[in-house]
Amino acid sequence: MTVSKNINNPVGQGGGQRKRQSRAERQNNGPHRNLDRQGAADQKAELVRKMREKAGVAEAAESADAATAQS
Repeated sequence: MTVSKNINNPVGQGGGQRKRQSRAERQNNGPHRNLDRQGAADQKAELVRKMREKAGVAEAAESADAATAQS
C-alpha cells in the first residue's frame, strides 16, 4: 500500500476522503482564525474603552480638586 505524503491525497489516510485544504488552512490561517482575531480585537477595544473611561474620571476628579483649591 502506498503511503501518502500529500495532505490532499486521500490514499493511505484510513478515514476516507478528507476536505481539500488550502495552503492557508494548512498553516492554521483558516476562517476560524479570522473569528478568533475578531474576538480578540473586540476584547481589546472594550479594554481600551474602559481604560479611557477610568482616565477620564481621574482627570475630571483632578480638575475638580484643582478648581476647589483655587477658590
